[in-house]
Amino acid sequence: MRSSIRLLSVLGVLLFALVWAAGCGERRAEAPGPGEEVSGKPFVIGAMFAVTGDASSLGIPEKKTAEMLEKMINADGGINGRPLEIVIEDTKGEEAEALKAARRLVEANEVLAIVGPSRTGTTLAVMDYMESAEVPLISCAAGVDIVEPVRKWVFKTPQTDRMAIEKIIEHLRGEKISRIAFLADNTELGKRGTREAEKLMPAAGIKVVAREEYAPRDTSMEQQLAKIAKTKAQAVVCWGTPPGPAIVARNMRQLGMEMPLICSHGVANETFLKVAGEAANGVVLPAGRLVVLDQIATEDPQRPVLEDYADKYKAEAGSPADSFGGYAWDGIQLVVSAIGQAGEDRAGIRDAIEGTTDFLGASGVFNFSAEDHNGLTKDAFVMVKVVEGKWRLAY
Repeated sequence: MRSSIRLLSVLGVLLFALVWAAGCGERRAEAPGPGEEVSGKPFVIGAMFAVTGDASSLGIPEKKTAEMLEKMINADGGINGRPLEIVIEDTKGEEAEALKAARRLVEANEVLAIVGPSRTGTTLAVMDYMESAEVPLISCAAGVDIVEPVRKWVFKTPQTDRMAIEKIIEHLRGEKISRIAFLADNTELGKRGTREAEKLMPAAGIKVVAREEYAPRDTSMEQQLAKIAKTKAQAVVCWGTPPGPAIVARNMRQLGMEMPLICSHGVANETFLKVAGEAANGVVLPAGRLVVLDQIATEDPQRPVLEDYADKYKAEAGSPADSFGGYAWDGIQLVVSAIGQAGEDRAGIRDAIEGTTDFLGASGVFNFSAEDHNGLTKDAFVMVKVVEGKWRLAY
C-alpha cells in the first residue's frame, strides 16, 4: 500500500504511526505517551558514519544526531510502545571498513535497516551486500550513482551531485560566467561531481577549460590553482568536503586569485568556515535550507522541521546543526516511521520507505517511488554565500 507521510517533528514519531494506522482503517494498541516508560524487545536499527578519518566533519554530526534521536524517540514513547536501539559503527570514511561495519550490523546485530554511510565511495562499497542481504539502506551521501539505477533496497537523503551541478549552472548563467575550472578531490564524490559537470555544463553553454584534482589529505592546492590561473577560467568550481575546499579558498587568497569560488553542498558546515577563515568570504554554494534557517520564510513548510532539529541538536550537542546531521535526521526518521507501519518485517519497512510522499525533512520534501529512491528535486537547494564568516541566503 502506498502511504502518504508528512513529517512534523514537533508532534513526535508516535503520532505518525497512529495517523497512518487510522488512515488505513487499522487499529493499534495504545502506546506510552511522552515521558512514559517504553518496554519490550527493542527495534534495532544500524547506523554507520565516518566518525573518524578525513570525513569526520560529516560523520560526527551524523553520529550525534543518531544518539539524540534514540533518546528523543524513546522519551516520546518509542515505536508503538517499544524502545528504539541504534547501533552505531565508525566506517572511518574507508570503503573496506564500511563493508565490515555493514556485515557486523546485519549479521551480528540483526538490524532492521541501516542509515549511512557518510560518503559516496563507502556507500557504493556496501550496496551489493545490502541488496543480497535484503536489508534497507538509507545513505547519507550525495552521489547520484547511489540511486541511479534504482536498487530495490537502497535509498538516500542528501540532494544529489547532479542536482547541485544543475543549481550551480543556474547561478553561473545568472552571473554570465561561461568558462570555469573544475577542481575536485580524488574520491568517488569528486570523480562523480566532475563527471556530472562535464556532462551538464557544455549543454548549458558553459565550457570547462581546466580539470584538476587533489587528495583529501593534501595540505596545499597551490600547484593546481597556479595552472588554473593561467587559463581563461572565470570561476573555480571546487568539489569536495572539508578540509580540502577550505584549503582551496585559502590558497586562492594567497595567490591573489580574484575569480569567484563556487563549492558543492559538501562544504555546508562549520568546519569549512573555521578552516577557511576570512578566505571563506564570498564563496557561493548550493545548500539545504538548514544552514540559513533564520533567513528562510516563515511560511516555508520545511521551517518547523528545521527549527525543531536545530533547537534539539544545539541543546544536545552544544553546537549548531548542519546539513550532514540533517541527512541522518531524515534517514532515521524515515526508518522509524516505516517500522511504525511494518514492525520487524524488513521487506515491509522497505516498502513503507518507497511509498513515502510529502515527507518534510531537514533536506527537503521527499517523494519516493519505485522509480525514485532519493525523492528530492533541485528545489531542495537554495544558493548560499559566505558573508563576514557566516552563511547568508543568496536566493
